[in-house]
Amino acid sequence: MRARRQRVNRSDYLSDALTLLSGWTQDGVQLKRELACDDSQHAALTERIKVAADTLRIRPSIRRTDGHTQICLGDRDGDTLTDGEVALAARIEDFYRTVTAPHGP
Repeated sequence: MRARRQRVNRSDYLSDALTLLSGWTQDGVQLKRELACDDSQHAALTERIKVAADTLRIRPSIRRTDGHTQICLGDRDGDTLTDGEVALAARIEDFYRTVTAPHGP
């Protein structure tokens, strides 16, 4: 007789995913990140985030302050973080690496 496969608890799954996202902080039901970038990098990053967020139907808060881009995912009035918000945070990390990578000659 085979052992019944135990389902992974959704909150454990999200917690595990969040530990892999260095630099992101969780404030209640929101994820926050501040990234250093110049104005052109900010514009490129914001455009990529908006496309991905539209696909996931998420409305991130993106602000430009003192040479940094501040990103907030999640609804203050929401119950929990969603899979989509955690997935978007991971995508944002990829986007950030892409827009800040040195370009060759």
